[in-house]
Amino acid sequence: MKTSFSPRHLIVATALAIALWLALGPLAAANPLAARSAAVVLVTLALWSTGALPPYLTSLIFFGLILIFGLARPDLVFSGFGSAAVWLIVSGFIIGAAITTSGLGQRMASVLAPLLAGSFARMIGGLTLASTALGFVMPSSVGRAVVLVPVGMALADRVGFGKGSNGRIGIAVTLAMACNMPSFAILPANIPNMILAGASETLHRTSFGYTDYLLLHFPILGIVKSALMIGLVLVMFPARIDPREAQAGSAPPAETEDKPADSGAQRRVAIILLATLALWMTDSLHGINPAWIGIATAVILLLPRLGVVAPKSFNAAVDFGMVLFVAAALGLGAVVNASGLGRLVGHTLEHILPLSPGREALNFFSLSAMSTLTGIVTTIPGVPTVLTPMAPDLAKASGFTLPAVLMTQVIGFSTVLFPYQVGPLIVAMQLSGEKLGHLLKITLPLALITFVVLLPLDYLWWKLLGWL
Repeated sequence: MKTSFSPRHLIVATALAIALWLALGPLAAANPLAARSAAVVLVTLALWSTGALPPYLTSLIFFGLILIFGLARPDLVFSGFGSAAVWLIVSGFIIGAAITTSGLGQRMASVLAPLLAGSFARMIGGLTLASTALGFVMPSSVGRAVVLVPVGMALADRVGFGKGSNGRIGIAVTLAMACNMPSFAILPANIPNMILAGASETLHRTSFGYTDYLLLHFPILGIVKSALMIGLVLVMFPARIDPREAQAGSAPPAETEDKPADSGAQRRVAIILLATLALWMTDSLHGINPAWIGIATAVILLLPRLGVVAPKSFNAAVDFGMVLFVAAALGLGAVVNASGLGRLVGHTLEHILPLSPGREALNFFSLSAMSTLTGIVTTIPGVPTVLTPMAPDLAKASGFTLPAVLMTQVIGFSTVLFPYQVGPLIVAMQLSGEKLGHLLKITLPLALITFVVLLPLDYLWWKLLGWL
């Protein structure tokens, strides 16, 4: 059987050649740990970003190469499995399964259908607005996806969008992006923001208020960027809602011959979900990590009689390949930092990108680009870990204030090129049942538009607010 040589094969082949040069060439003699770690990271990122191999297989390759060649301790490599993010993802799969199997997702979709099913544009805009609004009260991107994606998929079913159709993919991509991207502009709404805030406070005694952070970032990165996402979804995944399907969608969900709707199960899931949401929203008061709240909820939903997810459905509900992928992404970030590769990337970018006092616009673009490019190697949560310690040097090189340098990270790490960089994007698409690769049709053009259009707007906005 003849196979064609595609661009992704060329990318992987090039990455392999560079990796061999890094691992065996002169750089390995000077700093063997960083050089060989860089080789493994490069191959892993090339395979993840091109999809040449299944993500879980690439993850196993990453684990194997790092451990076989002794590039990091096992506890560091597997640190992702001990991360709260992974356990929030596991519990999220179970919560999502409960919403779907109980019929609660269909019930909620029946309420939303009359409001959103007037047109595809209205549906995409309404779901984006709901996802963004939830970011103000729920501190977890995965949590928002767990709640909204099953409802969105039920809504797609009600208006006749079958699996793999443009309409269904558009809804899945919208919810994946909208549950995550606008929250970069809301201080406590996701993990990278909180890492940046914590590291700035610890290392530099610099703190950021909720309102100041929101005013600086939300108008452009929240409102304008969300509008662009809506436009891209409508262009990349054009669809039309049949008025007859929309009208049918406003009716109560029909009972099937095999499995009539269980209103008791729906009520139980609704009560459990409301309690979970309340605890997630008030985590600053009780101090319990959202992941541990999610595990408690998952346990309740799996209990005999009280729960709605049957034991035999557990394996079907939790995609362990996806859990492996996310754990590997987190482990990769840990290896990059521990090996010194992250600092090396940061310092290299500092010397390559033009930074000079008095050149405000160029410095603003360079610092934002540094954050974006670092995120490709370290994944998004690793960006503030790598760049925050460098902030005083970057402030001196650019002439910016220390707070301004720190805040440029937000522009950069909110500019996502590849889905592997952000765990919640992966989880949301898995919950939807649609292919992860569809996200690239939005993330890549959105990143380009960000640098061409949004960065100049952001620069002018910062000037207006007196940050530059």
